[in-house]
Amino acid sequence: MAARSSALFHLTSCRHTARSDVPRRGFPCPHPGEQMPQPTDSRILHDFLVIHRWQWPLPVAYLCYAGWGIAYAAPGLDHIPLLATVAVILANLFLFASGLALNTIADIDTDSRHGDKNYLTKAVFRVGVVRTRRWVTGEIAAGLACAVSSAFLTGRPLVFVYAVTTAILHWSYNVEPVRLKHRGFPGAIAFGACSAALPCLTAFTAVAAGAGLPGLPVLLVFLGLGVLSGGRTAWWSVPDAEADAAAGAATPTVRHGTRRAVGLSCLIMLAGLVLIASGLRALSGPLWAIAGIAPHLLVLAFAARPLLATEHGDLLPSSAWLRTRGLPLVTLGEVVLLGVPLAAAAP
Repeated sequence: MAARSSALFHLTSCRHTARSDVPRRGFPCPHPGEQMPQPTDSRILHDFLVIHRWQWPLPVAYLCYAGWGIAYAAPGLDHIPLLATVAVILANLFLFASGLALNTIADIDTDSRHGDKNYLTKAVFRVGVVRTRRWVTGEIAAGLACAVSSAFLTGRPLVFVYAVTTAILHWSYNVEPVRLKHRGFPGAIAFGACSAALPCLTAFTAVAAGAGLPGLPVLLVFLGLGVLSGGRTAWWSVPDAEADAAAGAATPTVRHGTRRAVGLSCLIMLAGLVLIASGLRALSGPLWAIAGIAPHLLVLAFAARPLLATEHGDLLPSSAWLRTRGLPLVTLGEVVLLGVPLAAAAP
């Protein structure tokens, strides 16, 4: 706790901007009276995108999370309320962005210890923790305002209820004393809920015909998307085990050990894929169900490789591998799951 408090105090008090002498590890405060150079607009924009994890191809995945509910509510995209649709997509994007930025702030201590992730800490350090918190606050406010607008335009208050629940879960995942991220697998499932399942319900409710309530097949898909995202989040924590343990973060890998965490993560991802395939089969048939989950089956195969080897250490993914190789495949899977209901409904 003392080390964490010291790191947070250090980063909060040193709200200076980018400088060429910042080393790869460690972030020195300026000497008293030293004038720090002001950040350029391009540098602030770069750090804004880094803090919100908007590096390619992640923006494509985020658009999928914001729009999945619309694709399953109106696969033909006929007679959708345009203003309410735009408002709910923006609500989902703002709330998801706020959650990612909040996570970057919350993980300052952990990421500063991680060679593949300390670029996130450096970005927060250059921008300043206070300014980043203001961004988060503004994004939450903007997301809820867009949700209110969509709820008003459609006459469906559930849109706002789902949006508020999403914001609360993001906050609970990242902020003490709840800090669900440090509660093992329940925290990973909570992130899956606020990143996938709840945004789907928010968008679906705003766009769907009738009462705006999803049927069982659609519910299975949305539940599966949340479970899949939760399992993948737990698997994503495997390369961070050493840094998480040093920072006192009780992530699934720290709590259960690498091999067991990988095995449980794979089982959760498999359960999510079974739920998605069941829903897609009922909606569009078995061929569309297979096509819909095919890319994510490849991701699951990569995740499960260490379980099939006697010496599995070399088969564990690094953060760099996940970012450069894993993310494109995951993003392809998200795009496919967005496209399946649209393609299946095409004449």
